[in-house]
Amino acid sequence: MALRDDLVPIVRDGLKALGGSATIKELAKHIYIHHEKALKASGDDYYIWQYEMRWAAQQLVDRGELTKKPRGTWRLL
Repeated sequence: MALRDDLVPIVRDGLKALGGSATIKELAKHIYIHHEKALKASGDDYYIWQYEMRWAAQQLVDRGELTKKPRGTWRLL
């Protein structure tokens, strides 16, 4: 798993699966449950995947697909 590239659609799909919005904690839990094997297989990147998840979310914000309001909640637009 190339974390940065792979996590953008995973974040988008995870939010869709959670009804279009979720807290960071809820989304991280969802991603871990559904992608645990791939995350663990990513070697040392396993230790930074939540940072990379936030980077992926920012990419979606920059594309106009996501808002981070209210604070602590990510919502698809």
